[in-house]
Amino acid sequence: MCAKYGSNFNPINIKLFIGIGADMEYEPINGLRHPEHGTMNGWYIWCGEFSDSDDFFKPIHIECLLESNPEILKYLSLDVGFRFLIDKKGYEDVWFDEKLKNI
Repeated sequence: MCAKYGSNFNPINIKLFIGIGADMEYEPINGLRHPEHGTMNGWYIWCGEFSDSDDFFKPIHIECLLESNPEILKYLSLDVGFRFLIDKKGYEDVWFDEKLKNI
């Protein structure tokens, strides 16, 4: 995935948390990667409409996310600043967003 989209290979620290939107049953699935900070590895993933509410994202371990959404795994080594948008029908869009490098 990294080679396909011109990203450096940047695996996540599995001891840190991913921020996940409350309901991961809808589509499309959105993901973006900020730099690591505190106990967060920088990935924020959600489905449906985005909210800037303080409680929109909940921290979870990578294992919990991959049990319910294994298709996400191949995107998690994209470098800081990358985003993705996918659905279960095969749609895939991956792009770099410079603004994500600064929190």
